[in-house]
Amino acid sequence: MSAKAQLISVDEYLHTSFHPDCEYIDGEVIERNLGEKPHSKAQRKLIAWFSNREESLGTFCFPEQRVQVRQTRFRVPDVCVYIGHEPDENIFRTPPFLAIEILSPEDRASSLQGKIEDYRAFGIPWIWVIDPMRRAALIHTADTSQEVRDAILRTRNPEIEIPLNSLFD
Repeated sequence: MSAKAQLISVDEYLHTSFHPDCEYIDGEVIERNLGEKPHSKAQRKLIAWFSNREESLGTFCFPEQRVQVRQTRFRVPDVCVYIGHEPDENIFRTPPFLAIEILSPEDRASSLQGKIEDYRAFGIPWIWVIDPMRRAALIHTADTSQEVRDAILRTRNPEIEIPLNSLFD
């Protein structure tokens, strides 16, 4: 039998530093799996790609940023991207245009599915899940989930296209 996690308040979560940052789900602090080199490299390349196109695309890219998806839920996507203007809040409470999760070997399908459901319910239109070990990805929207079969990560309105292999070379 496993021990039950000790619950803390939202206020306590928001005023506690975690290294690395943790997610908060209905009173429970959830550790995020740390990435290994393939995870870190993909994250670095995504941040550089979006940062280099900040002016031309009007994108604002944030690594490991707390996003309050519900009153008692805070997620920390590996990367989140806003379009048009940079949020002016320290903890984001408006949905990003794109949330990106990069898988680590320890990630579990059930935990990932919970994140995707939270992101969809919050109104994030595009969710990319990248698996550096398999060099594969999934794209989730409000009503679809598809494996990336043509090796291009995409969004629409605005149209963004990133060759998947560029994250691993």
